[in-house]
Amino acid sequence: MRKAWVVGGALAAGGTGFVTLLVVGTYMAAGSLASGIGKGAVGLAKGAVPTAYQSIVQEWGNLCPAINPALLAAQLYQESGFNPRAKSPAKALGIAQFIPGTWAAHGVDGDGDGDRDIWDPKDAIPSAASYDCSLAKYVKDAPGDQTKNMLAAYNAGAYAVIKYGGVPPYRETQNYVKTITTLEKSFARPVGRVQPSQQAAGAIYFAQKKLGTPYLWGGNGTADQGGRFDCSGLTLAAYREVGVQLPRVANDQYNAGPHPKRDELLPGDLVFFSDDLTNSRAIRHVGIYVGGGYMIDAPRPGAVIRFDPVDTPDYFGATRVTEDGAKALPSTSPDGNPEGNPERNPEV
Repeated sequence: MRKAWVVGGALAAGGTGFVTLLVVGTYMAAGSLASGIGKGAVGLAKGAVPTAYQSIVQEWGNLCPAINPALLAAQLYQESGFNPRAKSPAKALGIAQFIPGTWAAHGVDGDGDGDRDIWDPKDAIPSAASYDCSLAKYVKDAPGDQTKNMLAAYNAGAYAVIKYGGVPPYRETQNYVKTITTLEKSFARPVGRVQPSQQAAGAIYFAQKKLGTPYLWGGNGTADQGGRFDCSGLTLAAYREVGVQLPRVANDQYNAGPHPKRDELLPGDLVFFSDDLTNSRAIRHVGIYVGGGYMIDAPRPGAVIRFDPVDTPDYFGATRVTEDGAKALPSTSPDGNPEGNPERNPEV
């Protein structure tokens, strides 16, 4: 939800011509954009990893050729949502979700303080990287992609990868590998420009039709809610209209694709806001960029869906939504936040 000090009602609800000019003008400039995240050393996208863990992930993500910092970050997000106290029904523990037996064999003293603590990210993150690299060595002779085989071994065991000559035919394992390799693009700092979203114009058109609709915290636009939305409910509905299913909460929506720089924003990009500009898990507001420095958003209780400026002190960053990126995200936040609980830190 947007901070109260953000300029309110900078533009009145309506103004379809305004949106059309912004969209057309910006898309004309988009034709020369290159696709992909580029090549070269892999860095982490701004704020994608909580500050407390960023330097550890960057360092240990370069431990061996089978991993990189963005891949390691995606793996940690998939395992626990960066929650160092996470527990699973299978008794997997901590930020990297080690089971005690595996930890006993592969846990390392990452911070050099004399112990190996499964609950301490300074030990658990290096242990995850070290275990990944060990698994990569175990399956190095298996056919196929080394990194995908390593991830499959993390999920199903090295024996299964060797037995089947690559990623085994287990649905869970295949989904695990696809999810992490897809999310890697969201956690990587783009090198060069990123491909425009094919669904952007449709998402904007949906949001444009909702201009003037009163805000409702937790609103998903259903009939019993009077067609009202909160911020992440609006962005979810806009992209669902064009066949892309986003997660419910704003800080998980941040991981639905690569992250363009501020001067590379295109209409349809999701733009995010936070009181902590170093941690995507603290994001509390999202809107849909329409060009010219403005977005359509559902800002706060008592306001309506409207145009608001993007360039404010709490601007965090942007995401260019992709179908694959959205599909890789959980419908329930991996750190335990239920799908139906919208913005986590509402500002009223």
